[in-house]
Amino acid sequence: MFHVELRQFPHQARAFNLTLQELNARIVGPWVSGRSIELDDRHWSAERARLTIYEGPGLAPDQLGMGRGWGNVTREGKDVTERLLAETSAALAHPAPVVDLKYDIVARCAGRPLPVGDVVGLVGERYPQSRVSERLALAEQAVWELLHEGAVQLVRAGEPVKSDDWQATLFSWETWSGAAVTLLRD
Repeated sequence: MFHVELRQFPHQARAFNLTLQELNARIVGPWVSGRSIELDDRHWSAERARLTIYEGPGLAPDQLGMGRGWGNVTREGKDVTERLLAETSAALAHPAPVVDLKYDIVARCAGRPLPVGDVVGLVGERYPQSRVSERLALAEQAVWELLHEGAVQLVRAGEPVKSDDWQATLFSWETWSGAAVTLLRD
């Protein structure tokens, strides 16, 4: 679990028991992007406030009461502020390979079907030194994300594959080794 403290004299705000996803969405992402954070009905900006993030065990309500929460956090947790901010900054500066691949896939299946197996070839063009297993994993992730975003449609025998059947279709080796299953841009 993660615990956060924001300070800007004379004010402070704390949030306890955040998951990594909650922390990134509510605190770290906006902070690194230069947007203000709202916590305890106050807006906090990176230019004026100080952010501290601890990782440690989750705290029960009795460990938070009567002002004991932050003391328990600092005793039992580890300050991970610099590490998390650096990781998030790096991720924003260098988007994951899947992001660029998704743009390529959408562009290539505009107006004509793109066989799902050809997506592995696209990955190979971008990352010729990567292992085949890495190429397939990246291709599968990109296709899966595009389907869930509604950016492309999975088609087999001229008919759209229902969302309930996406997983079984993508888990089939025939999907990746042939041209029978294609992607179309919606």
